[in-house]
Amino acid sequence: MRSGIDILVGTPGRIKDHLQSGKLDLTKVKHVVLDEVDQMLDMGFAEQVEDILRVAYKKDSEDNPQTLLFSATCPHWVYDVAKKYMKSRYEQIDLIGKRTQKAATTVEHLAIECHWSQRAAVIGDVIQVYSGSHGRTIVFCETKKEANELALNASIKQDCQSLHGDIPQKQREITLKGFRNGSFKVLVATNVAARGLDIPEVDLVVQSSPPK
Repeated sequence: MRSGIDILVGTPGRIKDHLQSGKLDLTKVKHVVLDEVDQMLDMGFAEQVEDILRVAYKKDSEDNPQTLLFSATCPHWVYDVAKKYMKSRYEQIDLIGKRTQKAATTVEHLAIECHWSQRAAVIGDVIQVYSGSHGRTIVFCETKKEANELALNASIKQDCQSLHGDIPQKQREITLKGFRNGSFKVLVATNVAARGLDIPEVDLVVQSSPPK
């Protein structure tokens, strides 16, 4: 970084650290990309992002960097916040548009009503029926506690591991590698696994409760 680079990819916290320690100079930045912008601006990163961009952006200047915002979901408030970084002639590119059928047509959707005390048993049965002993399954839970408990529940007959924010990054990578390689068949995860994972050949995705 000291000798100059073309592209820097980083989390807001680390980039800010390098700015403060003088190892990074953003005064000549030409392009700024915020990936998963709704998450970035929603999860308390907005302040850090603004601190970083303050160095490169000048009010009402035509020389400000080109700003590109990417996200699978863009609520209206995202545009309101984003306008601070965008030029007035910004382009909005929507790959979904007004189509109501936003899910893949090759995927079957089922909603199963059951009492919370029976949920583990029902999920175990669903995995058995729809994924079997050879298919791969991801089960999403709302909390880390729920993910741990479900991963250890005897109702899930297949090899199973959990993935959530309390698990160190190194172990997360080992877990994901094992899931990709087929070392175990069921991954029980919180929303840390909801974005940016490329895992082919997943036969079944289970939401343990309706997603919020």
